[in-house]
Amino acid sequence: GSAHTNNWAVLVCASRYWFNYRHMANALGMYRTVKRLGIPDSNIILMLADDASCNTRNKFPGSVYASPHRDLDLYGDNIEVDYRGYEVTVENFIRVLTGRVEPSVPRSKRLLTDDRSNVFVYMTGHGGNEFLKFQDNEEISAFDIADAFEQMYQKKRYNEIFFMVDTCQANTMYSKLYSPNILATGSSKLGENSYSHDNDNDIGVAVIDAYTHYILEFMEGINKTSHKSMQDLFNTYDFKKINSHAGVRSDLFKRPLENALITDFFGGVAQVEVTPPRQGSALP
Repeated sequence: GSAHTNNWAVLVCASRYWFNYRHMANALGMYRTVKRLGIPDSNIILMLADDASCNTRNKFPGSVYASPHRDLDLYGDNIEVDYRGYEVTVENFIRVLTGRVEPSVPRSKRLLTDDRSNVFVYMTGHGGNEFLKFQDNEEISAFDIADAFEQMYQKKRYNEIFFMVDTCQANTMYSKLYSPNILATGSSKLGENSYSHDNDNDIGVAVIDAYTHYILEFMEGINKTSHKSMQDLFNTYDFKKINSHAGVRSDLFKRPLENALITDFFGGVAQVEVTPPRQGSALP
């Protein structure tokens, strides 16, 4: 089993503007899932342009839906966005991962992990071969992410990382990783697009991407005590459904995927360790 004692999630929607509504829904869908499975808001860093829910073109103000049935409002009343609007930058993302933040940055905007932390990093937006665009203004490269993860390893900021990307040519984003104990997956291989799933005629745009949709659909059958493994999740990948070749990279990950529980990354069940009192210490 995993040697971790706490779980964290970093969820990034790297897009802005109304026509990228689906990317916001992708990130909010993951946010809802990790919260439902027990990761508290204090352990979630959500980076979101946050410009769709109250956009003047939104026929359902204050809401974000991932289905044309609109049976579940992903925005709701209990959303805690940590980096909003123009705060969603490559610099801030790397600073969050590496812990290189200004002293004035509040605790809620910090990734306060240690060498017993399992970290789920999810990114969605527009990308290409070894890059992901941030708000049509700048790019982060596969090298940048690989080096940020290596800094985390050197500074003992994680036990294991699960890195997931939903963008065009997503699998290229984990091609440069070289640090240990990282499991990575993406929605599409080199030269492939990542496709949207549902359109809502009332909203007027696509409301979620196919890859994220089917992952969230699978996750709805998971609860905090589930024994489903990461291999079970990867076995659900189906080209006929998502129209692209989702990939998995596990050569840096030391545990068999059959033994890595989904809740090791998506859940928030703390592993409590009781240590004997030090010799000579007073008991209450």
